[in-house]
Amino acid sequence: MDPQDHERFRDFVDARWSALLRLANLLTGGDRHEAEDLVQTALLKVLGRWRHIEDPEGYVRKVMYRHQISRWRLRRPHREATFAAPPESFGVTDGTSAADLRITVSQALARLTPRQRTVLVLRYFEDLSETEVAGALGCSVGTVRSTTHRSLARLRILAPELGSPVQMAATTANNMPLKGART
Repeated sequence: MDPQDHERFRDFVDARWSALLRLANLLTGGDRHEAEDLVQTALLKVLGRWRHIEDPEGYVRKVMYRHQISRWRLRRPHREATFAAPPESFGVTDGTSAADLRITVSQALARLTPRQRTVLVLRYFEDLSETEVAGALGCSVGTVRSTTHRSLARLRILAPELGSPVQMAATTANNMPLKGART
């Protein structure tokens, strides 16, 4: 790698590290260490092809998606993590209600299977269409639809206080509204 490419890569990592880490945190179910490992592994894979990549952000994200898929395909079923009961209400108006909601969403996502969590993150947090999710995961659109349906149903059971998953995604993704949830 020549010095210019090396400098471009460093600038990219410096500028996009936190955004990539947020995505990885969602994909791994809130495990900070696994999220850091996921980002670092993706960046290592990208480093060898850096010179040939036109859209570094998209390329790194796709590597992260695929690597996470490989991890949950290889992983044996594990016991579901248990968490303390979520707060009863979100009526606090001093700014903590948004933080409480983010915590509840993170805990609920962590209790989903890795496949369910990945589909929901790509659909609602990354705002990808069903076709784009199917392409990123290497499965059919029908699989994405059925997995999304089952994931949302399970999420409603795990955390009924969240309300609509689209509202939840809009609230938790950096407190920014979704670009436009596609159905």
